[in-house]
Amino acid sequence: MRQEAEYFKDQDVVLIHIAKRLREAKSAEAVLTQGGISFCVEADEYEGGLLFRTSRMGAFFYVGATDEDAAVALLAREGHKPLPPDLRTHH
Repeated sequence: MRQEAEYFKDQDVVLIHIAKRLREAKSAEAVLTQGGISFCVEADEYEGGLLFRTSRMGAFFYVGATDEDAAVALLAREGHKPLPPDLRTHH
């Protein structure tokens, strides 16, 4: 279930997924909601491109650290690409 950032104020949160397109973001949101995972989404910039690096906007998905493994497994099972463990940031 989508939550506001304040919901996680006393928790460690983890960036688990960056959706690069609106359709992908809506799908990831539906998957997490149907799975009963509380999450927060924020628009932010990321760098993309192989030859020419550019800044692009994406939807950054955060979950509580206690839900990290379940959320990652759920996204992967439904065809989304969670961030690899070494790129997941804890806040």
